[in-house]
Amino acid sequence: MNNLLAPLHLGPLVLPNRIAMAPVTRARSGHDGVPTSANAAYYAQRASAGLIVSEATNVSRNSAAFELAPGIYNQAQVLGWTRVAESVHAKGGNLFIQLWHSGRASSYALLDGREPLAPSAVNDDLHLLQAYGALENGFYTRIAASPAREMNINEIHFAIEEFRAAARNAIRAGADGVEIHAGNGYLPQQFLSPHTNRRTDLFGGSLLNRVRFLDLLLRAVLEEVPADRVGVRISPFAAYNNAIDPATEETYTYVARLLSAAGIAYIHAADTNAWGGAPDMERILAILRPNFRGAIIANGGLDPDSANALVASGMADMVSFGRRFIANPDLVERIRQGGPYNEPDPFTFYGGGARGYLDYDELASAA
Repeated sequence: MNNLLAPLHLGPLVLPNRIAMAPVTRARSGHDGVPTSANAAYYAQRASAGLIVSEATNVSRNSAAFELAPGIYNQAQVLGWTRVAESVHAKGGNLFIQLWHSGRASSYALLDGREPLAPSAVNDDLHLLQAYGALENGFYTRIAASPAREMNINEIHFAIEEFRAAARNAIRAGADGVEIHAGNGYLPQQFLSPHTNRRTDLFGGSLLNRVRFLDLLLRAVLEEVPADRVGVRISPFAAYNNAIDPATEETYTYVARLLSAAGIAYIHAADTNAWGGAPDMERILAILRPNFRGAIIANGGLDPDSANALVASGMADMVSFGRRFIANPDLVERIRQGGPYNEPDPFTFYGGGARGYLDYDELASAA
């Protein structure tokens, strides 16, 4: 039996399977982060996923880790996402838009000369931060991160309001829900980490204070979107962007209980270190499963067989795939048939046009 093909009740939604499309940055948005018709076609191709979680979507002009990533903070962007949502729904799919603020993981070159904002001005590890830009010759490459500036209290509350407005915009665009990106070393995780958060006010120091930003952000989003249409992505052990925590189990036990008490639909557990061959999924789920009563979506370092076994074990309710969905728009059917699977072309992951974006074969047209 393939447990990935069983339906799942997720809040008010009945998902046809337990195969989610992970949020995968593709850096192919139009001018000013407005989703295009090509973006709508890309997501529609993958609408057989039980749930599509969109690529990370900027909630603010102060968020920019990847040039040409989409936004959800102005009317043109809302209209672009409306086209995407309509295309996904026309194919019977479900779409959550992931809300993202990159915080210190950025560059003045991506922020029109502005300094990145962060909980604290920790700038001795800039070489570890991941920022990417598009070159004039059409290629896409990692660029140097810029020193960040510590946010003042007003800027912290303004960022929270930006998440609120983005959540409202996502629902206006027709999304089925939103996912708060609180992992991968971005702004919410920067507040959680005692390495990147060295504040001495109400937003720093103790665990209770370091969680305050995520708590207030979540409350703001929940005033715009019902809890059963909200997910939160976390990556407790992630080395990516260096928002590290020497007391990971303590921090994320607290976070899991906070999210459970809020009644959100799911936690999206990202095993980011699995990208480099050092998986932590077992440790992550050992923290989450006893402390969170909603659904758990597991992501990172999994193939269809290991994903099926994980769902069968009951430690995860759903599994998301990123690179496999890039190369296999009909991944659900390929899993149903046991393959074969296209291999993704890493040179077309970021930026560019239709090549490596809209031209992967589906089974019906595969040679």
